[in-house]
This record gives sequence, structure tokens and C-alpha cells, in this order.
Amino acid sequence: MRLDKFICKSTQLTKAEAIERIHAGDISVNDAVIINEATQVHESNTVIMDGKRLIAREFRYILMHKPAGTICSNIDEVYPSLFNYLDVENIAELHIAGRLDADTTGMVLITDNGRWSFNITSPNQKCSKVYRVGLSREIAADVAEKFKAGIKLQGEQKLTAPAILTVISTKEVLLTITEGKFHQVKRMFAAVGNRVVSLHREAIGEVTLDLEVGQWRYLTKDEVASFVKAD
Repeated sequence: MRLDKFICKSTQLTKAEAIERIHAGDISVNDAVIINEATQVHESNTVIMDGKRLIAREFRYILMHKPAGTICSNIDEVYPSLFNYLDVENIAELHIAGRLDADTTGMVLITDNGRWSFNITSPNQKCSKVYRVGLSREIAADVAEKFKAGIKLQGEQKLTAPAILTVISTKEVLLTITEGKFHQVKRMFAAVGNRVVSLHREAIGEVTLDLEVGQWRYLTKDEVASFVKAD
């Protein structure tokens, strides 16, 4: 990770304070003074500040059931941040791996490990996300095949990646996608002449939502490992 982030994760310094200490020449990595905050360091490196070796805190991996009317942001804006439901320290270090709209409910993963969240958010990783979708009109018989083949969204040149549609009832479906384009689910149904009236994420990868609205928990080691791609 970057040196400034490493310092933040091993001290109580803010990012600005960490950068100030780096620029002042107060930090050494493997006996060499480093003044570039973007320098990459690893847990095996010896990072010294004020004569003491710094040890970064362990990464955190959190699952939350996002309520409606909250936003996937670290701060309150027009809607309150879902981080208001979290009771953890150093909350500013955390970010959301795959955001949901304010009116969308369901599973959100939160972490301070950028490499790990990349496996969830990058389309190239093909991490599946399952949504329960309520529709304004009855689902047409040919939509599943269209989604499987990929469809063209307004303003996009490339077709969407193949998606799996499972019909629950005439106006309720499960949709599994491996991308995360802007408002993708809503735009996909708009492209076939329908409108999303409710949207809820039930699963990401092998992990399914098992909490009540507003609740959160740490992921198990096996759940964390399920998002790590083998080399």
C-alpha cells in the first residue's frame, strides 16, 4: 500500500499529518528515508517513525444491509451516509466495494483493502451480483434471452456482459450481472421497455445477505477469501 496510507493504518495520524511527516523526512523504510508519500510499502518492510517500527492494523471486511434513503458515501449529503450505522474506529479509512443508489436496498461490502475491493468492482474479475427487481410492467417472455446475449444501453457503445434473468412472478425477477455500470439494472430494463420500481441486492459472489435492515457484521475468513482470485 502507499506509504501515507500505511502510516494512517499504523498510527492515529490523518492523511494530511502523515504526508507532512513524510515530507519532513521523519519516515524511513528499510533504513532509507522516504519523502514520497506514494511509495509502495508492504507489511514485511521495516517502517520507522520516531524511533519505533510501525505495524499496520489488519484490514477490515464488513457486510451491511443498506436501508433505503441512505447513500454509499463516507459523509452525509442530501441523504445520510450508511456509515452512520457503523460503530467502528477509523471509519475514514473505509470505502464501499460496489455502491448502491439511495433508493436501493440490500447487500453492501465495506473495506479498507483496495486490492481486495478491486476483485469485486472490476468488470474483468466477473464478480456476480444478484438483484431482486420489482417492475412496473409484466416481464416480456423474450427478456431473459436478450439479457443473456447482451443489450445496448443508452449512451453506451458496447453491449452489456451476459446476464442471467430468473422470473419469480410476472413483475418480480432476479437479475445476476457481473458489471457495475452507472444505474445499470435500471437502464437494462428501460432498454426493454420496462421500469424498475424496487431494487434490492441479495448477493455478491458467494456471499449472501443474512442481516436485517441496518445491521452489519464482519465477514468470515472464508468469505473474505472467496473474493481473492488465484494467480
